[in-house]
Amino acid sequence: MLKITDINVWIKHRQIINAVSLEVQPGAIVGLIGPNGAGKTTIMKTILGLMPFSGTVTIDNQSVTETNHTGLKSVGALIEHPALYPFLTGYQNLALYAQDEADLQAIVTQLEMTPYINRKAKGYSLGMKQKLGIALALLNHPQLVILDEPMNGLDIDATILVRQIIQQYAQQGTAFLIASHILSELEKVVTDVIIINNGQVRLNQPIATFNQVTAQRYRLQTTDMAQTLTLLTDHQIPFEQDAGYLNISQTVLYTAQTLCFDQQIQFKALIPEQISFEQRIVQLLHEKGGDEHAN
Repeated sequence: MLKITDINVWIKHRQIINAVSLEVQPGAIVGLIGPNGAGKTTIMKTILGLMPFSGTVTIDNQSVTETNHTGLKSVGALIEHPALYPFLTGYQNLALYAQDEADLQAIVTQLEMTPYINRKAKGYSLGMKQKLGIALALLNHPQLVILDEPMNGLDIDATILVRQIIQQYAQQGTAFLIASHILSELEKVVTDVIIINNGQVRLNQPIATFNQVTAQRYRLQTTDMAQTLTLLTDHQIPFEQDAGYLNISQTVLYTAQTLCFDQQIQFKALIPEQISFEQRIVQLLHEKGGDEHAN
């Protein structure tokens, strides 16, 4: 549904996006994850033809450029803040873009906006405005939906509701590209994970593969802890010290084991520990030269 190849974006002689390539298949829910300033929003704006860029963007096999937006007819988007007309009601904002009255009414019902849909948008709370922005993105049965921080300002009930709606649309074939700093919620809905930092894709995997490869950490104790610490540091292997143990990830375990073996250092203890989705993201950002805050 979406394919971007070797996208580069420059702003005032500074490269913001560096050779980014990714794909989003029909029915997929792709999470775009990275620290503030990593380039997530810029990538989304580039897909929508809002930024000058080099490379190619195709949506449903139609090219998108700064001047050719034909491929965007089947795209819904919410970038940064909902673009609303404050002196129009929520219903009137939707009616400006809706192609079908029944579809409009269905979205209002789905998002539980009926009690306030005929009030002027200027009086909406942050959560109400966010729901209206999501409704605008879902109008007219889009084949691709791009959402930047869709859970912003939503209470717990609304967050669960939006998650369920995203999954429902995906089951019907709609593709989603979602950026969010609420990683606990993103984990519950995504089918694929793309980690971006410093304008580059650091990891691109199905969520099942991501969980399998990075879900494990180990607490390590050896016969010579001081020498082990020096080895790991000298070979730039990420670790944490904790109560007489070294905590390392599964991805570097075998490297650490080989280094110790070569120095005739034996493992005394190797204790597996499960870590959270958020911890895995932070760990990967550290290992791949990224920031420590996944936002």
